[in-house]
Amino acid sequence: MPFSSSGRFGRAVIVATAAASLAGCGINSVPTAEEKAKAKWADVQAAFRERANLIPNLAAVAKGAADQEKGILIGVVEARAKATSIQISGEDLKDPAKMAEFQAAQNQLSTSMSGFGRLLANVEAYPDLKSITNYQMLQSQLEGQENRIRITLRDYNAAVQDYNTTIRTFPSAIGAKIFYGSKPMIPYQAVTPGAEKAPSLEGKL
Repeated sequence: MPFSSSGRFGRAVIVATAAASLAGCGINSVPTAEEKAKAKWADVQAAFRERANLIPNLAAVAKGAADQEKGILIGVVEARAKATSIQISGEDLKDPAKMAEFQAAQNQLSTSMSGFGRLLANVEAYPDLKSITNYQMLQSQLEGQENRIRITLRDYNAAVQDYNTTIRTFPSAIGAKIFYGSKPMIPYQAVTPGAEKAPSLEGKL
């Protein structure tokens, strides 16, 4: 038996009402916030990777260093190897243990680079160092990269905060629980105080 026009209209109203209800329950806002945070994390990983790519250049500039400096440079290279071996996927952003491992490795690399930079800053031992074009270019690149890391971490943490707020706030929390089983994402936190801030490399490297 064919539906009457009033019946079709009634079904259309029900469908529209259901769609509006689902949207109101966060059916769209939850995945949107999650994908935004994942995209910001991709920016973080790219920034850390570009910093790691500069380390071979640091080694080349320091070729003539004394044994003590060479030992610290070895530490930088080893820290780089560990930091680049740990990768975090989009789903890993909800795993506190994996995020902590990534953070620890990156902060160890930052500490190693800072220590080596302080030694190279001894201009009495290396009076010609700052006149080397490659050194000056590397210094500028490292400063820029540390700043980019700081910015990408800030943007990632803001996106994580937005996502975590979305999945806990009514009515989005309903969609987050029923349709997605959403879990909070982990913000990037420094292992040591101040390590998430871009250091000033002027006079240090």
